[in-house]
Amino acid sequence: MLQYLVILLDDTSVAYCHADNPLKKRNLIPVETLKKGIIFGMKQNLMIQYVFPDYELPKEYVDVLESIDNIKIYPINHKSHVLIEEDNVSDVEVADFIPEKVESKNLVLRLKFSEILAKKDEISKLFGNDFRLNICITDVEKFTDKDIIKYQELLKYWNAILLNLYKESKTPQINILTDRMLLDKMHNCDAGVNNITLAPNGKFYLCPAFYYDEKTTVFNQLNHHKPSSDNSVGDLENGLNIPNPELLKLDHAPLCRNCDAYQCRRCIWLNRKLTWDNNTPSHQQCIMSHIERNASRDLLNKIREIGEFMPEIDIKEISYLDPFDVRKEF
Repeated sequence: MLQYLVILLDDTSVAYCHADNPLKKRNLIPVETLKKGIIFGMKQNLMIQYVFPDYELPKEYVDVLESIDNIKIYPINHKSHVLIEEDNVSDVEVADFIPEKVESKNLVLRLKFSEILAKKDEISKLFGNDFRLNICITDVEKFTDKDIIKYQELLKYWNAILLNLYKESKTPQINILTDRMLLDKMHNCDAGVNNITLAPNGKFYLCPAFYYDEKTTVFNQLNHHKPSSDNSVGDLENGLNIPNPELLKLDHAPLCRNCDAYQCRRCIWLNRKLTWDNNTPSHQQCIMSHIERNASRDLLNKIREIGEFMPEIDIKEISYLDPFDVRKEF
């Protein structure tokens, strides 16, 4: 059941997940399209999430944006008439570098795996702050089995830092290490299931990445005189039209529905890119998610040596990293 409507305010709106936004030419959503999108969200009882570009929006947009409760997703050091509200704990800032100042309660840090390894100490300095840190690896497709030990050692290193913070009665939130400790069921991205994206062209997409891909593909195909592609799943005039929507859901994913790496993003864009199936994660996603799962288990057990902590959560020991390897047991 849909819960969120993501509205891209411009073609250059900040990328906040695994997919980069390659679009550089500004294309602000028409104000009438914005209004229609808000009305659609109101009729469907959806929470609106605005994704901002890195430039100041025209003043006429401000009243429209604030005509409904919303969550704002900004590039760090944003420039806008609409400011992050101090009491809105859901607003998000996005950075592709280690920021000195974070104004919101949530920071998405988007880096390549090699950059994360090289900057592990700088990143760890963000752990003790009063905002939630979401670490997003932007080159998942390049992760190989040779990187497994590197990732395990990185998370073990960070666990030691987090454990000391817990000893100081702090409660840091780092998605890849602490989320799994708090979950008893899957909490994935769920694009196309509990959220849908409205692009500046007035069309709906499963997530922003599918819009970026379409725009990039169209540009390339026009230069080569080939037919354009269409990744949209409906529009404001005719409503949503998601082909075989059940094939996006957890209960139609044989491996995922039996998996307990509950913090896994299960990114459908990466799924389609790497496995050609929206509902089947790649080997890379599964391996990385299970490394995170196991690191969360280790952290949870270490915290419990200090005192009682989340007694209702049980993360069992497992002997595999890719559930595909034990699919017969599932």
